[in-house]
Amino acid sequence: MVLQLCFLVQLGQTEAKVSAVIVFGDSSVDAGNNDYIHTIGRSNFPPYGRDFYGGKATGRFCNGRLSTDFISEAFGLKPVIPAYLDPAYTIKDFATGVTFASAGTGLDNVTSDLVSVIPFWKEMEYFKEYKRNLTKFMGACKTDELLREALYILSIGTNDFLENYYQVPIRSSHYTVDQYENFLLDLMKNFVLDIYKLGARKIALTSFTAFGCLPLVRTTNLFQGRACREDYNKVARELNVKLNTLIINLNKELKGIQVVYSGVYDTLMNAIQKPSSYGFEDVADGCCGTGLFETAFLCNKWEKKTCKDANKYIFWDSIHYSEKMNKVVSDHAMKNAFAPFL
Repeated sequence: MVLQLCFLVQLGQTEAKVSAVIVFGDSSVDAGNNDYIHTIGRSNFPPYGRDFYGGKATGRFCNGRLSTDFISEAFGLKPVIPAYLDPAYTIKDFATGVTFASAGTGLDNVTSDLVSVIPFWKEMEYFKEYKRNLTKFMGACKTDELLREALYILSIGTNDFLENYYQVPIRSSHYTVDQYENFLLDLMKNFVLDIYKLGARKIALTSFTAFGCLPLVRTTNLFQGRACREDYNKVARELNVKLNTLIINLNKELKGIQVVYSGVYDTLMNAIQKPSSYGFEDVADGCCGTGLFETAFLCNKWEKKTCKDANKYIFWDSIHYSEKMNKVVSDHAMKNAFAPFL
């Protein structure tokens, strides 16, 4: 009888909206999980969050909201996706959206170990715990329905190169760049297979950004006048070609799944090349401090050089987007990658 009831609910479910936005990844989508672990990779202090609701520094690496917050709002859900480890929220709050992301983490376990943050496999364990708690809260049938109609967003991978491969010899001494790219994509494939088994069907894999153009990377490129590092961007483009192939294969192999490619590389490059089209004035520096290297604890309230108007900047600090750029990213995603779910 229970199985029949669940079947009837499935037939009545529309495909027009998503039930929740469930997020995995790194600092690009961490809403404050790192606030509750022992790490220096935090941003729960001013001037972070100065343009957020109430001027609160929540642990988002931004002056305001993240792209996933805007995406949630665009789907008619809440305007802010809470961090799973934040004790201020309950399973009822998490039922329509939650992020398991951790700033500084990567697909590769070595990456998270280097900066003592939540490893990617642990994010998956939190999701399993979340599913168990949802089942207790609303029952197995409604939980299965919610998870099937939720949108899952994965935004991760930059740290695997910037913190790991290019900085320490653990991986670079054993893998060529091409081999390491394949290693990371295999981990991403395993992630999709795992959440598919747990009920996920609508999945967005965020592309690798043009990390050669991050202000911190530009700062190390002094001999070329702080230009974008083309060798880094070439790796990102190679990864994105492979990611597209992975997505095509997953859609062929897994019944009922819909995996989409959420492209941020081109979005960032368009903003850098045509800043006036978006209202940006500075494409190479972060708003915080000098904009050359400040992030995390180096971006603080004692830094007097922080800009007055972050809306003129693509980047908030030396790595992360400003709230305005996050809105640009989310708008592009809603019009393109997420169009099938509207």
